[in-house]
Amino acid sequence: MEISPENFDAANQRAQEAASAFPVAVAVRYDRRISRVVITLSSGLDLAFSPHDAQGLEHAHPADLQDAQISPSGLGVHFPRLDADLYIPALLEGFLGSRNWMAAEMGKRGGKSVSAAKSSAARENGKLGGRPRKVKVA
Repeated sequence: MEISPENFDAANQRAQEAASAFPVAVAVRYDRRISRVVITLSSGLDLAFSPHDAQGLEHAHPADLQDAQISPSGLGVHFPRLDADLYIPALLEGFLGSRNWMAAEMGKRGGKSVSAAKSSAARENGKLGGRPRKVKVA
């Protein structure tokens, strides 16, 4: 597929608009003391988050996070050892992964919640014999 000069110019225009709409990353590091990835933005804001809360970083070891690189546009951070990328505008909007990944993470957290109603329902279900066993089909 050949890129026309018009498409190239339009892409550059969109990139300039995105760069002016969001602060860019000027530094990135992993802080072992607080176990957080810290991204310093051009606005002076430090954005810190647990790598276990970000898609692609959830199983990372501290050594995997040491050599993070800022993209040339400043709108992304790349972790070469993990082959993972984070998009700064999405981080600022509170999205640490794709929509499907975020939904799965929220489901995991919701399933771990404990309440009096949930405990009571589990006890009642247990009195009835609990969850039915799966039938193996031969």
